[in-house]
Amino acid sequence: MWAAEQEKSNPLSSRQDLVTALNGMLGALDGQFPPGASRFSLGNTCAHYATDIAEMEGLSRVLWGLFPLLAGGDTTPFSDKYLNAIRFGTDPQHPGYWGETGPYDQRLVEMAAYGLGLALLQEKLTDLFSEREVMNLHAWLNQITDATMPDSNWNYFAIMVQLGFKRAGLPYDQSAIDRRFAMMEAYYLGDGWYSDGPGRPKDYYISMAFHFYGLIYATLSGDEARGEVLRQRSRQFAEDFIYMSAADGASVPFGRSLTYRYAMVAFWSAVAFSGLEVFTPGIVKGIILRHLRWWQQQPITDRDGILTLGFAYPNLAMCEDYNSPGSPYWALKTLLILALPEEHAFWQAEEQPLPALADKRVIPHAQQILCHSEHSQHVTMLTAGQLELNNYVNTEAKYTKFAYSSRFGFTIERGRFGLKHAACDSMLLLADGDNYFRGRRACDEVRVDENSIFSRWSPWHDVHIETWLVPFGEWHIRLHRIDSARNLQTAEGGFAVRNAALQTLARGGLVAADNGSSLLVDLSPAIQRTADCVITPPNSSIMFPECAAIPLLTTDIARGESWLCCAALASGRGSNHAVYPHLEIRDHRATISLPGSERLLSFNL
Repeated sequence: MWAAEQEKSNPLSSRQDLVTALNGMLGALDGQFPPGASRFSLGNTCAHYATDIAEMEGLSRVLWGLFPLLAGGDTTPFSDKYLNAIRFGTDPQHPGYWGETGPYDQRLVEMAAYGLGLALLQEKLTDLFSEREVMNLHAWLNQITDATMPDSNWNYFAIMVQLGFKRAGLPYDQSAIDRRFAMMEAYYLGDGWYSDGPGRPKDYYISMAFHFYGLIYATLSGDEARGEVLRQRSRQFAEDFIYMSAADGASVPFGRSLTYRYAMVAFWSAVAFSGLEVFTPGIVKGIILRHLRWWQQQPITDRDGILTLGFAYPNLAMCEDYNSPGSPYWALKTLLILALPEEHAFWQAEEQPLPALADKRVIPHAQQILCHSEHSQHVTMLTAGQLELNNYVNTEAKYTKFAYSSRFGFTIERGRFGLKHAACDSMLLLADGDNYFRGRRACDEVRVDENSIFSRWSPWHDVHIETWLVPFGEWHIRLHRIDSARNLQTAEGGFAVRNAALQTLARGGLVAADNGSSLLVDLSPAIQRTADCVITPPNSSIMFPECAAIPLLTTDIARGESWLCCAALASGRGSNHAVYPHLEIRDHRATISLPGSERLLSFNL
């Protein structure tokens, strides 16, 4: 997680530990920050916006850590450069001016950090600037008030700016706040859940954007009526979102923007900051600090201590077209807790483990079922698949697989030809005799109930597949009813582990690697599939750079109706492959049992 190799010894257990870690990060960045500059460069890769905007982005995202640090009463030798950068960047007469913004401008995104600074620090920030400099800052930020932006969590950027103006005693526009909230109300789904705009996914933006900004607004705005609505929604959301966290600090990677890394738990920092009564301060503290310590063990910085693009290691292949070298510093949103002083109940509380959680949590609004096994050391998400309409890079891999794992993550597609490159883990892929494989993308229908997630999808116009994903203890069961007008080749993958040899079993295959084991067992009622294993290219997994091994079940199917069914399991310990679930399908009803166990599940198809 942190800036230098010696920081691996930082226990990350106290407020001072996090202050030390942040100062280490600021020190690493300082070498890239020329005196008198209004931006800095952290690398030579590009995003879809101009390089000078990307350099402004990197500087601005560091402020998500710096402003809470200052609000908590700390000082740092690195702050003066950032304050000067704000002076220069917002001065139209300065050569470092950040410029006038246009529609859908990346600079609008970054304005939220300055809104946070004004909201937290108020006169403590504005008193550091001259009257003219404050006017420049206000004028530059005020461009967002009526700006054209994506109809999504971006609306909160304008709200954060207006909140900052209000708190700092600067002219603000309450109607702009009301208008942005009204727009976002259109995609509130209920029970604490939003989609990230009309018809868009339910991913980490719901936690690290909607509820994160919402709790800041509820805490600082003085808008009691709206604030109570936001707080109540966050309470409901927290009861679901806690299931995304594993006992070891990992979270389930899912969706886009995973390069923001520990922003995955920024919501919990907002819970602590706002004093939201949902779990004890010790539980919330444990979730955050275990997560930060998990990241501390991952190789996510370069040799100079700069955060890299990627997830659990540097990996450009899994990034989005809007990820610049400075983008990962949005991770610092999680350091909002530094705004809480040492004597605050959050810092005084003893860390507590996760509370007792059910083995299964059904979340209909998110079309997800979260499953905890091994005493919550492993979390699996089953999902109906949510198509990201912007078609970001590797959108199928990030959104539409059957399952995602806190321990094993997922792989990304590396090419269009052949299974080796096709990211076949936790997917059913089909080919029409040409070795170009298609899997689930858009779903024509989705249903979620206590026993399963159902989806109907069509990889070709004349091939229709109904899929049931069924949690069953540490296993999950997949049932696919295929109605095809074509003869097809099929391949279905289990979870991806580090490269290891396949062990062929009576009805499936096991890959036991040094980071865990992946087991896939065929339960198809009338077709016996062949066990196989795919070894992906390096850097295919988002969790580790080595080649990944994925157990497979393969078969050809003829025109007409076919049933393909399997049981999948992944574990950090050795799997008991001698006992696996049994499946019976009769009269449109499925019955799943486990020999030697009382576990039994029956449901209609």
